Amino acid sequence: MGGAGGARAEGGGVREVLRVPLGEGVDLGGIDPRAIPVGPADKAAGLAATAELGGRLAALQERLYAASTAGDRRRLLLVLQGMDTSGKGGTVKHVIGLFNPSGCRIQAFKAPTPGELGHPFLWRVRKALPQPGEIGIFDRSHYEDVLIARVRELVPRSQLGRRYAQINRFEESLAADGVTIVKVFLHISYEEQRKRLLERLDNPDKHWKFNAGDIEERGAWPAYRTAYELALERCAGEAAPWFIVPADRKWYRNWAISKLLLEHLEAIDPQYPRGDFDVEECRRQLLAT
Repeated sequence: MGGAGGARAEGGGVREVLRVPLGEGVDLGGIDPRAIPVGPADKAAGLAATAELGGRLAALQERLYAASTAGDRRRLLLVLQGMDTSGKGGTVKHVIGLFNPSGCRIQAFKAPTPGELGHPFLWRVRKALPQPGEIGIFDRSHYEDVLIARVRELVPRSQLGRRYAQINRFEESLAADGVTIVKVFLHISYEEQRKRLLERLDNPDKHWKFNAGDIEERGAWPAYRTAYELALERCAGEAAPWFIVPADRKWYRNWAISKLLLEHLEAIDPQYPRGDFDVEECRRQLLAT
């Protein structure tokens, strides 16, 4: 990932800077979670820049939905992954809040229910996909089945290994069907997670967000980092690349994801469909009423 050392890269889009290179190993330990590899240099500038993106994102979302009414099957899926407190919920609140909620389909994947466990692991994911013209958001996703499943040894390693290939084929099929997939790993530090968990403990209004099991999960931090590195490496393809967003700074996380979405929507370039009626005749009839 370009700019991993903290210097802000000049030129090129955010997609190029934050994208995980294809065919290369991933070392999360070498990427600074507080880095600002591209974009605004400080919080004030970042907040202003994010606010400015709102109108452009909303306009592109409307065009995407409008195009679907004329048969355009294209849609966008944002996949958010990261350790607990990395900001998946905050991204939904602050970034997806820039869109019209009626055109968004948000799915927070929890632990599978007994009924879901009776199906292949991608079954519940397929049911939650965005429809043409929509923007879908996965708060956690099918990647949990190669992350926590690996760390907690929920399935045999042989089965786990096959899942990477299944995920790649699944995402390639989505891309072929008009889905633009934006996969984001929210990269926070061990120290920042402790800080955020302590903030929840110190504020009674945040106790509902605290889970005592999060402390135990911190003990598996190295195992989770390895699991993420494997997923980022093995499931980074042309059809569905991964992007690593330094997430210790919440304002930077929000700007970077907003800009990633903008660049992908601009690449889709949806267009308003042409009317299939005589505009002047309809105008004449309307004025006559």
